[in-house]
Amino acid sequence: MSLRTALFAASALALVSTAAHAETITIATVNNGDMIRMQGLTDDFTEKTGHTVEWVTLEENVLRQRVTTDITTKGGQFDILTIGMYETPIWGANGWLVPLDDLSDDYDAEDILPAMAGGLSHDGTLYAAPFYGESSMIMYRTDLMEKAGLEMPEAPTWEFVRKAAAAMTDRENDINGICLRGKAGWGEGGAFITAMSNSFGARWFDMDWNAQFDTQPWADTLNFFVGMMNESGPAGYATNGFNENLSLFQQGKCGMWIDATVAASFVTNPEDSTVADSVGFALAPDNGLGKRSNWLWAWALAIPAGTQKEEAAKEFIEWATSKDYIELVAEKEGWANVPPGARTSLYENPNYQSVPFAQMTLDSILSADPNNSTVEPSPYVGVQFAAIPEFAGIATEVSQEFSAVYAGQQTVEEALEKAQAITNDAMEAAGYR
Repeated sequence: MSLRTALFAASALALVSTAAHAETITIATVNNGDMIRMQGLTDDFTEKTGHTVEWVTLEENVLRQRVTTDITTKGGQFDILTIGMYETPIWGANGWLVPLDDLSDDYDAEDILPAMAGGLSHDGTLYAAPFYGESSMIMYRTDLMEKAGLEMPEAPTWEFVRKAAAAMTDRENDINGICLRGKAGWGEGGAFITAMSNSFGARWFDMDWNAQFDTQPWADTLNFFVGMMNESGPAGYATNGFNENLSLFQQGKCGMWIDATVAASFVTNPEDSTVADSVGFALAPDNGLGKRSNWLWAWALAIPAGTQKEEAAKEFIEWATSKDYIELVAEKEGWANVPPGARTSLYENPNYQSVPFAQMTLDSILSADPNNSTVEPSPYVGVQFAAIPEFAGIATEVSQEFSAVYAGQQTVEEALEKAQAITNDAMEAAGYR
């Protein structure tokens, strides 16, 4: 056999082997820009592994419902789930997720930012790999701030934000001074108002797991939020979540937006944002009580226990959350559009250090402490959530009551009274009280 014939035969055998072991994996994910970008690059994964991918892309609240139902009923619809810091340690402890403690040396799991690895682990074992990590920060129109005769501090207070929002509001030209989440859902408007409440001295529970919605800090939080949004927010803000506010900001209809740090690349992208050249960044506001109103989160990829395609799923996770993937996005889309907040090496990379929002994103992530998120002591871990299994259901109901306030359907007092009863009843039923 000639060398050429031998090489051809070996290549053919390799192709047959790859095809024989090729899988089609199904991934449930959220419909945000970074995940949609990943879908567009999936051919690179298929070329390298032979595996193909079927995507189920869902709005955030729907995604949470679908993956929770699937994992708890062992439905087996998905080989990879997009989940976050709330679900991962709880589901890992229940044995519902495949441990990710055997990823390859080339993957370099030690490079994952400690805040992200810690939030996606249980008892020191990683159960989900962060596609990107985030906190929240202020994104604002520098031109409108200058026109208002104000200068954004690097670390502003809520009072300054309210004053600036009022000054930038221009109803005749459809410019709202501030855009914030009001949409029901524990991870939508519920996440925002909980993080905000931390800076006002509120908490979900005292140390005996009693609900705290009948306290002054919660009344102060909701009254301030509603007052500011009625003065300077968009009409219908009760139904606005991340995607709705992103669209408003990109259209030039928001003076300020306080939301996920990951949005920075979208609002500064001239292909999508009409205000890309006039966006500034600042830390999320505080009230002088020692706690800022920023959260800590990661959208991460996890494998449900029981999947028949575990090996292929791990290969995808290694591909999608790797240093090489970051380089691939940088090559295709530029460094400003790589997935942020997950790897230490990204923030040591000179190419990324020149991105205008890189340092503010890192500072925001590092300033969020899930083990010490409230002014008064609390019995739970988490910044914009309490890391207990019952929280998602309770907080979804509470957020619906708050959204009813934003829509003008009930008063702050009525909503807080209902939130107190909903939470205490659920905690008593669950055996906490």
